[in-house]
Amino acid sequence: MADPDIFVRPARATDYDGLCQVIAEVDALHREALPHIFRAADAPVRDRADVLSWIADEDIGLFVAEAAGEVIGFVQVVVRESPPVPIFVPRRYAVVDSLAVKAAFRGSGGGRALMAWAEKWASSRGAGAIELHVWEFNRDAIAFYERLGYATASRRMRKSLAPVELAGGHECIGIEALAGFCA
Repeated sequence: MADPDIFVRPARATDYDGLCQVIAEVDALHREALPHIFRAADAPVRDRADVLSWIADEDIGLFVAEAAGEVIGFVQVVVRESPPVPIFVPRRYAVVDSLAVKAAFRGSGGGRALMAWAEKWASSRGAGAIELHVWEFNRDAIAFYERLGYATASRRMRKSLAPVELAGGHECIGIEALAGFCA
């Protein structure tokens, strides 16, 4: 249950600065864990026009958790359709694109309340399921989602690759590169 002093509502244009503060905190968490993927932004952490477009888009739900007039968290959820490929059952589903709560407010129920809003919003838009992506390093987030009933449905894997140089202008890719034929 959320702290009675925390409430969730749809984001407004006036929330831009507060949203950027929350985003900056979660971006720092990702940069620290994965500096080879995430970097510091030279400009605002998110473009104002982008945030305003999310607020205006009917297929995007952007909700904030607020305490004492301060934005302390947000969730962004997007409604999608399965691709028109014969193997996929046609379905409408939602994806939580982002969820973040300021560190000082974690454990207060704000994240749970934001996810409840996201789920209700998605259901009201005809989504039959809700999905999300979470980085493997973020064990606290994984545990949080599992407590809410989310389960791993697929796994995205990655492997770093060493650069392969081109030999004599010939594109050295695939099995040729692996076999050393392009040296």
